[in-house]
Amino acid sequence: MAHPRSRPPCVVVTGVSGAGKSTVARELADRLGVPFAEADDFHSPGSVRKMSAGTPLDDQDRGPWLESVGRWLGDRHTDGTGGVAACSALRRRYRDTLRSACPAVFFLQLTADRETLRQRLRGRSGHFMPETLLDSQLATFEPLGPDEQGVSLDAAPDPGAVVRTAMRLLTGS
Repeated sequence: MAHPRSRPPCVVVTGVSGAGKSTVARELADRLGVPFAEADDFHSPGSVRKMSAGTPLDDQDRGPWLESVGRWLGDRHTDGTGGVAACSALRRRYRDTLRSACPAVFFLQLTADRETLRQRLRGRSGHFMPETLLDSQLATFEPLGPDEQGVSLDAAPDPGAVVRTAMRLLTGS
């Protein structure tokens, strides 16, 4: 589903760890000329410690985090700048939290097979999310519903190809 382009869009690039959310979201924000936010930066220190130790977050941990990301999106929509955020938003209710703060948000959900994700996580350094949490993320993952404004894209191609596809969907070009 294409996003109506009357003003700069508010986009959330979603998916499990290793899908390429941050890479795609940064490049997409650059191409669209809008602000970028890394939702990981909105986590509390306690949540980062918890994930670093290999413990999945629960909904009580996620609530304030998602509300913060939602406020950032809502502010970008209100001020007319648009914005792109990289945020896992694995479950519909998490996306609902973001949508409640920014009803115009468009979700770009990146998907890949388990082995592709594992390889990417093994090749990554300096991130608090350990590979051991991949299975819990995959178990939590809920595809976009047919009534959710957004699209699911295969994250296996190189990020540039994913961004080009996203740009066609968002801008028609």
